[in-house]
Amino acid sequence: MAERTEESASVAESLVDDIAEKFHSHDSSASESEDEKLDAASSPIKEKVWRFFGREQPVHDVFGGGKPADVFLWRDKKVSSGVLGVATATWILFELFQYHVLTLVCHGLILSMAILFLWSNATIFINKSPPRIPEIHIPEDLAVNIALTLRCEINSIFSMLRDIALGRDLRKFLAVIAGLWILSVIGNCYSLLTLFYLVIVFLHTLPLLYEKYEDKVDAFGEKAMTEIKKQYAVFDAKFLSKIPNGLSKNKKQ
Repeated sequence: MAERTEESASVAESLVDDIAEKFHSHDSSASESEDEKLDAASSPIKEKVWRFFGREQPVHDVFGGGKPADVFLWRDKKVSSGVLGVATATWILFELFQYHVLTLVCHGLILSMAILFLWSNATIFINKSPPRIPEIHIPEDLAVNIALTLRCEINSIFSMLRDIALGRDLRKFLAVIAGLWILSVIGNCYSLLTLFYLVIVFLHTLPLLYEKYEDKVDAFGEKAMTEIKKQYAVFDAKFLSKIPNGLSKNKKQ
């Protein structure tokens, strides 16, 4: 009898151990599945962070990731400061001192040709070799590639403007009209050289500031875009939806 009771007790203990192991494995698997769910739920939140222009790459990659990006983001400080310094000196020379481009080119050619002429003639008396002036030729491949690139870009701009003018996208039409009107107002206040100088200054300051304060700017931009979309929806409901779209009717017919 004692042996039977011991066997039954050992069997009961083994059953209890098996049940406990099953519960522990179920709890661990449940906790792992909950962790996976939390990770899966948190991952799209990180991926769905709003960025300007819907970008998914860093600012450096948006600018091409090469030397222009290094210049705009001040990764190469010598080149960036040099470009900005030359642009500033050019703007001061032509805008503040009212110096003209043709006059500057002519004066530069006169000075360089006079120096080379005197140098080449002075070598006869000094018994030195005359200066070696390299021959400058524009490669045919480079000129053809530049012309083809400009041709493709201009044709794409013309086709886009044609599609917008035909009324196929009302939102783009309004955006282009508003942009051209803003440019006309700015062009009435500033000269073309000043506009180029402002573009260079903005390219050397705004991307750097945006990369430094990216999260704050994106949060503010998201709020601004939601407000703009709300106002556009109200404008669309009141005015744009009442404009008859003749092209869509002709297509349906």
